[in-house]
Amino acid sequence: MSDLIDPARWDIARHGLALLIAYVLALPIGWNRELEERSAGLRTFPLVAVATCGFVQAVEPVTASSPEALARVVEGLITGMGFIGGGAILRRGDSVKGTATAASLWITGAVGVAVGLGSLDVAVALAVITAATLWFITPLKGDAGSHEDLDADS
Repeated sequence: MSDLIDPARWDIARHGLALLIAYVLALPIGWNRELEERSAGLRTFPLVAVATCGFVQAVEPVTASSPEALARVVEGLITGMGFIGGGAILRRGDSVKGTATAASLWITGAVGVAVGLGSLDVAVALAVITAATLWFITPLKGDAGSHEDLDADS
């Protein structure tokens, strides 16, 4: 147990930088969802990225010698993000709303995991593709409904 509180194991600068990168990469996604008045927005998305990155980094010392253990942690995060995203999906009559927000939450979790694992190229690519899809594809859909819907994305 004393190993866990050994200051030699603390790498605050490296971990802090990774958490900051995860936060910054999630901001444009959250900003889009906020501007579109969706069920999750500017606060939720950066928190999701930071949390998933933090979980990966927190177990790093414990799973360093066991890739299978780290894989189980990542599997749990994937499942958890699916569960959180499922909460953003609403069914109203014959329509389903919130699927883009749910997918964005799931991808934002993947951004955090990628940063936590040190795969910054993957994290940046996921963030850019997601932000570009939300910002540039949505206007091509035309009038998808009013903002009075709880979460009128598809």
